[in-house]
Parts: sequence; structure tokens; C-alpha cells
Amino acid sequence: MNNSIVEILLIEDDEHDAEMTIRALQKSRITNGVVHLKDGSQALQFLFGTGEFAGRNVNMKPKVILLDLKMPKVDGIEVLQQIKSNELTKKIPVVVLTSSKENPDIDTCYALGANSYIVKPVDFAGFMEAIAHSGMYWVMLNQFPQQSKVS
Repeated sequence: MNNSIVEILLIEDDEHDAEMTIRALQKSRITNGVVHLKDGSQALQFLFGTGEFAGRNVNMKPKVILLDLKMPKVDGIEVLQQIKSNELTKKIPVVVLTSSKENPDIDTCYALGANSYIVKPVDFAGFMEAIAHSGMYWVMLNQFPQQSKVS
């Protein structure tokens, strides 16, 4: 996994939600290159090639990041802030995928540069549909800017 192509970086601590997300992406046939990380600390190490991901080619960026907010170690808002404040990662689209409908979270995420904010539907069918549409848009339809590279 160190230098393989990553199309979707899923940062989600809830194993059930992660499995449902991956299943919805599989149903939409967009699961090539999905990497699931379980907390914000691990995600930052992956994106910046540090810690357990030291030596990973950080120029191999995901096409989109699906980010939960409520996570252990480093929460999603801190992860979003670090992603959007770093020249290497700031152009990567970040879709906040969370159960939080709290207005301060929504406003904060958009102020930090989130590209989309999706509240996870409670029912299974709604969840599957939301993920499928989101994945299809960001991986298949969205046009990406040229990414910055680290030399």
C-alpha cells in the first residue's frame, strides 16, 4: 500500500460505517484504490508520509477524502485544518461525512475549506445512496486541479 494509487481516502473510526461506505462504493463500482484509516492521527501520518507511513510517496494523493468528524486521537476538524493549510494537500477535495448536524460544525468545516458536508442518513438505503452518489461525483465526474508536488 505504501506507493499504490489511492482514489478515495476514507477516514472513519466506526467500523460499521466504514464497511457500509465501502459496500456502497463497491456497488457503484468505484472501489479501486480505497484506503480506510481509523483515526485522524493515522490519516495525517498517511497524507504527510510520517510515522507508520514514513517513506510513502506523498505525491500519490487521493482524488477525494471522505472524513468523519468525531474520531479518537485527532478529530476530523483538526485533520481538515491541517489538510487545507498545507500546500501539499490543500487542493484535495474533502467531503465531511458525519452524523453531526450541528451548525457550528458545518460552518467551521466550510470555513476551513471543506468541499462538501454530508450528514449520514440514519436508514441503510439512504446511507448507501448518499455514498454512491458522492463517490460517483468526486471520483468520476469532478475535474481536479493539478496537484502540488513535493520535491
